[in-house]
Amino acid sequence: MRSPLLSATLSVLLVCMIGWLLVVGRSLLLPFVIALIVWYMINALSRAFQTVPIGPWRMPGFVAFALSLLTIFAVGTFVLDIVTANLSQLAQDAPTYQKRLETLFSQLSGRFHLNDPIELKDFLPDSVVPRMVTAGASLVTTIAGSASLVFIYVLFLVFEQSTFDRKFERLFPTPEQAQSAFAMRAEINRSIMHYFSIKTAVSVATGLLTSLVLTAIGLPYAALFGFIAFLLNYIPTIGSLISVIFPSLLALVYYDSLGPFLAIASGLGAIQFSIGNFIEPRLMGANLNLSGLVIMLSLAFWGAIWGVVGMVLCVPLTVMIVIVCARFEGSRPIAVLLSQTGDVGVPHPAQ
Repeated sequence: MRSPLLSATLSVLLVCMIGWLLVVGRSLLLPFVIALIVWYMINALSRAFQTVPIGPWRMPGFVAFALSLLTIFAVGTFVLDIVTANLSQLAQDAPTYQKRLETLFSQLSGRFHLNDPIELKDFLPDSVVPRMVTAGASLVTTIAGSASLVFIYVLFLVFEQSTFDRKFERLFPTPEQAQSAFAMRAEINRSIMHYFSIKTAVSVATGLLTSLVLTAIGLPYAALFGFIAFLLNYIPTIGSLISVIFPSLLALVYYDSLGPFLAIASGLGAIQFSIGNFIEPRLMGANLNLSGLVIMLSLAFWGAIWGVVGMVLCVPLTVMIVIVCARFEGSRPIAVLLSQTGDVGVPHPAQ
């Protein structure tokens, strides 16, 4: 029988090895993870289509699945085209905005009679604004370039999903263990579906409202900033802050007065505050059962490993860890520490 110290040491080594593999295999794992997300969205949308009544009948499963597949890829292509066009235009206009920002700093220095005038290079290196925009355009180009690999992964997942349950069941030596594993998977699916369905609806509303506000005020790239607000809304806490800062800074250098800047900052801030503090918590409820500190630590951890994709997935990944750890007596303390209330249910007895 192994000693507790040996078991703890082996557990720490296993966690370190998994973390190392996640970092080293990032370029290989990320396209597959994105493919899993797309495949999951296709199946979720297919089930949603099947629940919509069309007269006296409902949509057949294969028709709903094909329609959801076409919808996901059509929307993805449309959004990617819009974002790419906006980023390309922004990359061309970035030097002009940088000069306007330098002029604004010069005016502020003269107004306050500063001996050492404020310069852009005091805050940012030379030409950093064009490089940041170019990096953003390069990121979108990279995503578009890996889209073919993601598409291939999705197709293989679609073709083989009919055999997943049979393979999953045969992983376990007894029917009782298989039943317990299926129950755990169903619980994970319910929690993730609840999170992503509400988060997606709220993110879409945030993106649309952001675009409408910016369009009404007249700021360019409203569609781009709306998409950024939609995407960043999946990132806890800091995402909503960043989605307000970017268009506000552009308004500061785009307009000659502070009125539009104040209107955009206050309008977008009100949208983020209302949705993030009133609407989303009421819709989300207490289903996630995650500590706020744990969410921030998870955000930093997965962001360091997988970048923006890790930040977007940090909450569902942590929810999965809590659910799995809560099912076993040995890992139950981990689930208790990660949870918000400490109530993670009763561990499943060993078979």
